[in-house]
Amino acid sequence: MKHKAPILDDLIRNNYCFIEKDGDVEARFAQYTSSLQPNQKTVLFYKDGLQLYYYVGERPVNGLSLMNVPWQTAVSISQKTPIDAVIPLFHETDYILVQNADNQPIGYVTAADMLTAFHQAHQILEAYFESMIATMDASISMIDDQERTVVWTKGAERIFSIKAEDILNQSMADYFPADMLQILKTHKTGDSVFRKLHQPRPDLYVLINSNPIRLNGQIIGSVVAETDITSEVRLNQELFNANSKVHQLQQQMAQFQPSTDPFSSIKGTSSAIKRTIDMCKKVGTTKATVLILGETGVGKELFAKAIHDVREKSDAPFIAINCGAISPSLFESELFGYEKGAFSGADSNGKKGKIQLATGGTLFLDEIGEMPLDMQVKLLRVLQERTYYAVGGTKQLKADFRIIAATNRDLNAQVKNGSFREDLYYRLNVVTIDIPALRERKEDIIELTHCFLNEFSISYNRLIQHIPQEVLLDLFHYSWPGNIRELRNTIERLVVFAADGSVKRDDLPLSIYASTTSKHKDGPPLQEEIPNVIQTLQVELEVHEKQIIIKALELEKGNKLAAAKRLGLSRATLYNKMNKLGFAE
Repeated sequence: MKHKAPILDDLIRNNYCFIEKDGDVEARFAQYTSSLQPNQKTVLFYKDGLQLYYYVGERPVNGLSLMNVPWQTAVSISQKTPIDAVIPLFHETDYILVQNADNQPIGYVTAADMLTAFHQAHQILEAYFESMIATMDASISMIDDQERTVVWTKGAERIFSIKAEDILNQSMADYFPADMLQILKTHKTGDSVFRKLHQPRPDLYVLINSNPIRLNGQIIGSVVAETDITSEVRLNQELFNANSKVHQLQQQMAQFQPSTDPFSSIKGTSSAIKRTIDMCKKVGTTKATVLILGETGVGKELFAKAIHDVREKSDAPFIAINCGAISPSLFESELFGYEKGAFSGADSNGKKGKIQLATGGTLFLDEIGEMPLDMQVKLLRVLQERTYYAVGGTKQLKADFRIIAATNRDLNAQVKNGSFREDLYYRLNVVTIDIPALRERKEDIIELTHCFLNEFSISYNRLIQHIPQEVLLDLFHYSWPGNIRELRNTIERLVVFAADGSVKRDDLPLSIYASTTSKHKDGPPLQEEIPNVIQTLQVELEVHEKQIIIKALELEKGNKLAAAKRLGLSRATLYNKMNKLGFAE
């Protein structure tokens, strides 16, 4: 480690004599000097009380007494004194006595030795630095405290077509627009960035890493490393345009040839969504009651409709009722219907209820967890007896339908607190399907984004040429509490504001933009933490997902239920993920 600054122990010399003023010091001095050879130089330290002196020179001539030696003032330090504290002492003296923990002298250091050691370390470090810069193929550039270019590698020459001899010692702002230079922003703000998409010229895209150079807490420069990804961005734009045309053609063809796959409207190729679709298809071979669980916006009704289409005839009705959107006073008449004159304000001809309308098909009870308790009792009776009465009616009607219920609530917890009937819960909980949240299937975000982008491009008659990479990264790293519904609304917003056909990051909703940019406070934002992908995106995501699950299990000391709660997952979802990711039992 010769390029490192020297430490005190490396500089200590021990060819010296130390004399303290006690007893016959003149005799000890004469004895030491008499042992020296003629013209032999010596280093003497003499301590008189608290004062310390030194003498450097040839042996004094015979008869020269201790008091006649031309002493100079010296200082003493501990062997453990930091080198930074030693250097200022050389303003007072050229020789410093070094003492051990018992305050006994063990040697001395000189200003000349210190200067020589630091000069050699600097020369070695400079040689290393220059060779490293000359060897690098990447684009590396640095500026000093005056914002002058002090490093410009061959990689920078190749990317920016500017020779090092032209830009070195010059202001970088003379060659690029100042507002486009991340290195200047980092120098002024002290903020670091990692793998940020940057466009220093209209025809150039780079991924940039940038850091301030600090010395004693002060910014004295800045350094950036850039990777040219212009060709990748152009290929992405071409791919996006091609996908847009394919999607438009698919939509046009679908109008003439409807898909026979009930799940074709569910987009995504992630393993999580594939497993969910497979479960739904298996349920579709039965008439079992299905309970669909999932957060708001994950598309529970879409899955319910697909299950219905799989197991029912093409003309079978699919009747949906939102249990949380109907007033409790009207719920019974909505569900069972009513006879004419059943109550004040009722239709004179009466009205069929949702159960009757669903005859021979499916009754979809959305947000079942919000159904009033008194209606839960009546629904349970219908499910048990398969008969019911319309409001104000006396004729017993037959209930011939299949139930699919959905909720974003924890019904088990509601049963425990008494807000949901236990018997109805077990009647509904025959087959449970847990729809994964969007944050659990992030690899589907790109496909969903392109799907919605094309949908709204057509509906608003706006040709969107491409979506910037930084916007895709923001979408990819947002947590999506509103799931697919929130993503769909976000893409619609981007299209609405893309009046010139260009999607802009500034048009993202504040919740998304603030979420991804606020991470600058504690370090690089997540949106810029994508490593060089060497496998498929799905594989990389699964590796990352496995690491997160392992960390959660470690934090919860192996308790899977607690780990699932920490991750915001149901226990079943966590077990499915662990099985799929190859966790050992």
